Amino acid sequence: MRLDKFICKSTELSLTDAVALIENRRLVVNGIVAIEAFCQVHKNSVVTLDGETLIPRNSRYFLLHKPTDMICSNIDEKYPSVLNLLDVDRLSELHIAGRLDADTTGLVLVTDDGHWSFNLTSPKNRCQKVYKVLLSRPISSDATQRFLEGVLLQGETKLTLPATLDIIDPYNVLLTLTEGRFHQVKRMFATIGNRVKSLHRQQICDLELDVEVGHWRSLTPAEVEGLSVNDQ
Repeated sequence: MRLDKFICKSTELSLTDAVALIENRRLVVNGIVAIEAFCQVHKNSVVTLDGETLIPRNSRYFLLHKPTDMICSNIDEKYPSVLNLLDVDRLSELHIAGRLDADTTGLVLVTDDGHWSFNLTSPKNRCQKVYKVLLSRPISSDATQRFLEGVLLQGETKLTLPATLDIIDPYNVLLTLTEGRFHQVKRMFATIGNRVKSLHRQQICDLELDVEVGHWRSLTPAEVEGLSVNDQ
């Protein structure tokens, strides 16, 4: 975690105030005066402000059911941020682990634990994500095998990793991915001559969506730990 963010998580100070303290050389990290806001602080680091040890607040982890026409961003843009749905303090400290497009619904994870979210979304961990997809035309008979073998997305030179396709009916399928390239689901179906009409993420690793649209809940300690099993 960056030192300036560590200060904010350990105090009620703003990011601007935290940077000012660092510039005034009032922070010491492991016995050395810190001079850069981007200095990395780890869980075993000892950080003091004017000689007083800073202890960060416990990290927070939330599951949220994203509606359409909201964005996975910390600020409102063309559409409002999904963080507006959370009724919690210090929203500015939170970020989204694994984003969805404005027109995509479903499971979003929100946290202030950057190390946890980095490991969760890292391609090397191959965390499975399950999407329910509504298509514009019937699924082709060879789609399951093609996705299993990997397809070449437009503008790329490397095949997608093997993906599992479960057909519900000719227009509705479940797609399980272990990577997250830009607009990957939509682009995968485009390669086989189909178009995604609606997209919904219903599962990340073993965590399934279990709240209504626009609602949220805190993750249990067991769920947090379960999503951390690949953390090396």
